[in-house]
Amino acid sequence: MVTGGAGFIGSALIRRLIARSEHQVLNLDKLTYAATVDSVDSVARNGRYRFVQADICDAATMNDVITHFAPDVIVHLAAESHVDRSIDGPGEFIHTNIVGTYTLLQAALAHFRRLPSASQAQFRFHHVSTDEVFGMLGPTGHFVETTRYDPRSPYSASKAASDHLASAWGHTYGLPVLLTNCSNNYGPYQFPEKLIPLMIIKALSGEALPVYGKGDNIRDWLFVDDHAEALQLVFESGQPGECYNVGGAAERTNLEVVDLLCGILDRTRPRGDGRSYREQIAFVPDRPGHDLRYAIDASKIKRALGWKPSESFSTGIEKTVRWYLHHEAWWRRILDRTDAAGRRGLNS
Repeated sequence: MVTGGAGFIGSALIRRLIARSEHQVLNLDKLTYAATVDSVDSVARNGRYRFVQADICDAATMNDVITHFAPDVIVHLAAESHVDRSIDGPGEFIHTNIVGTYTLLQAALAHFRRLPSASQAQFRFHHVSTDEVFGMLGPTGHFVETTRYDPRSPYSASKAASDHLASAWGHTYGLPVLLTNCSNNYGPYQFPEKLIPLMIIKALSGEALPVYGKGDNIRDWLFVDDHAEALQLVFESGQPGECYNVGGAAERTNLEVVDLLCGILDRTRPRGDGRSYREQIAFVPDRPGHDLRYAIDASKIKRALGWKPSESFSTGIEKTVRWYLHHEAWWRRILDRTDAAGRRGLNS
């Protein structure tokens, strides 16, 4: 059972599980503004796939769905995830990410306790989180699994709380919990409010490319299909009670990312006037509390489970740009129904 399976990472995981495993997969998603069932169209008619529209905060429905589907694994990805939106409206993040995780944990625990001992030994609750819970790094160093939590935004604070809840349900109630914290994901099917798809779409539309502050904030980028592979490895082979960091070892400043995107677009979809997309870059006021640098040390998952990213940032970003160029109908449908490209997080 994958919660948030119509979202960016969840849909990538589901596509992988249907294509590369024998798992029966239940996609449970509320279908909020950032979800789109188009992302799982390729598996929608597969006999091993099911979809239920539901809210993880609805305790009765969670108990009913889990009882009837009887999952061996719950991969919890459902969350509000956009930092800028959390600055403008933190309440939804508190409700979904904290109350929703608590509600799901309670339903999972009730299911776990009903299982015979052999099935209990196989059951896993895999909570998927972010490196943002660790706060901000200086110019050197990396986040490890034991890094002290220091969340800086309403989003990261809500995810930190959900991490602690999942861990507590493991320690207190014996629920077999796995926790992963990932770096910034990118790739096909990402909602257009996030940096990389937003810059691609604005560039193609001839709009300004808004870079926050000086563009010197650094993120560690992870191709979404590599993340999906890591998630599967963790819930199939990871040790309950353990945390695993998942990162792409691809640190870039935001300005470097935008500059690279412009270069790829100059080559693959040149502007009609022959000028570079780089001329559209515009520096805009930074968001409040914008963390300077994140970077993941993924040596534990590499050592314990044999995982490493298949895509370098240069190959992954090339694939991503080409996907958005060839799937314009997908993102235009989203823009038609949402204000995904609008600026948020100014705390005004």
